Amino acid sequence: MTRTSAIGDTVTSSARFTPGTFTPAPGRGKLGRMFLAQSRVEMLLTLRHGEQVLLTVIIPVALLVALSLMTAIPLPEPRVGSAVSRVFALAILSSAFTGQAIALGFDRRYGVLKRLASALPRWLLVGGRVTAALAVVAVQVVILGGTALVLGWRPPVGGLVWAVLLIVLGTLTFGALGVLLGGALRAEIVLALANIVWFLLLLIGGVALGVESLPSGVAAVVQLLPSAALAEGLHAAVVDGSGPGVGPVAVLVVWGVVAAGVASRTTKLD
Repeated sequence: MTRTSAIGDTVTSSARFTPGTFTPAPGRGKLGRMFLAQSRVEMLLTLRHGEQVLLTVIIPVALLVALSLMTAIPLPEPRVGSAVSRVFALAILSSAFTGQAIALGFDRRYGVLKRLASALPRWLLVGGRVTAALAVVAVQVVILGGTALVLGWRPPVGGLVWAVLLIVLGTLTFGALGVLLGGALRAEIVLALANIVWFLLLLIGGVALGVESLPSGVAAVVQLLPSAALAEGLHAAVVDGSGPGVGPVAVLVVWGVVAAGVASRTTKLD
């Protein structure tokens, strides 16, 4: 099939421009580069936000020092090790859940997510946020771990691999919960509810007060919360140097899978 141009030349309809005819070359960028760029932007935005820095660094460090030095709150010995496990759990809760939920809620409100979704695959947006959360958690762990070493913490080598695995699993689980909350409700409601849930899990969710310090009936319920499962699993890893057992891992996996499944159906772009 042929057609005639305005100057009388005959051009076949199957003709294509050779690569390099236009600069820059049109088309979508490589997925790997897009993924890394999106993850980097999400991480920098989190670390530059004053409220997020307060949640992710200042409050966990202050709580670590308080739990390690103040005996008003009962903790198993060694005290610093017990404090580290709970503050690690709090750091993950702050970054992956509260921070992600609030950021997602306001991104939806201002139309950021909808505009990004027109240029990036949705899975890449979610993957970039999760990767950024993991990077922020890694920074938190380094800062908190260094502070704990100064306070006298001596981590057992045998539990370090378990600790890393639990930190990754906990980040994925709370990240899914953060997307579930931030993707379904209005930004103002997300802001209030995310902070309320963070405060409640800190006080009665097995973080500040361990499950062993709660009445038996309450403890049975709290053990089923992801915050308590993460704190107890990290205690076994960074204090006892052992694996967390099936219970805490199962709780985290169930919460994460259910939250991810529900979020995939309820998350809105605006």
